[in-house]
Amino acid sequence: MSDAATELRVSKSQRINLRATARQEAVLRQAAEATDRTLTDFILSSAVEQAHRVLADRRWFSATDAQYEEFLRLLDEPLPSTARFDRLFSRASRFADAG
Repeated sequence: MSDAATELRVSKSQRINLRATARQEAVLRQAAEATDRTLTDFILSSAVEQAHRVLADRRWFSATDAQYEEFLRLLDEPLPSTARFDRLFSRASRFADAG
């Protein structure tokens, strides 16, 4: 069962209050209606989805010593040369002497 399906079956006892401008509320209501959801469901699911994206980059990953060494080796290994890659690095930088 997905997390979303589980969330629908769990009783919601926590309250979250927020304030918004009239324009923000109108945009949120319009988006909720466009997705055939209640305003509360739209705001909460959007916020939770964004929270998952933010936290995904901050998760701890465990690796054996051998896996970690291989990871470091791959980071240090130069990328294979391709025609497109060579053309890109043969052009002058747009940022060189931009100051």
